[in-house]
Amino acid sequence: MVGHDKRDEHDDPGYTGPAALVIDGVVLDVLVDLQGGFQPIDGRYHWYGRVAADPELDRLVGNNQGNNQAHVVLRTPDGERAARLFDPDVWGRFRIAGEGRPPFASASRIPV
Repeated sequence: MVGHDKRDEHDDPGYTGPAALVIDGVVLDVLVDLQGGFQPIDGRYHWYGRVAADPELDRLVGNNQGNNQAHVVLRTPDGERAARLFDPDVWGRFRIAGEGRPPFASASRIPV
């Protein structure tokens, strides 16, 4: 497409830094690395990333019927959003994902 810079559409700088996870009423300070982008197929903004390995997080999520998944609230200095934690990688970092407006300042234009 003429005049269309795909880099602007998909290269959101995201957020790397401190955050808090709320899991079953417990607030846990963590470090996160997040990014996201608008997905034209479903018309929504999807954000995702990793939560740094943390033994307390392992304990809290591991107690969630042993399935290594949990519904959480993620808080950053820019806001908070509901999210889901998924399977940790070999370094013990859980994947985290959410939809809609992210809990971090985004360079992407997010439809309301």
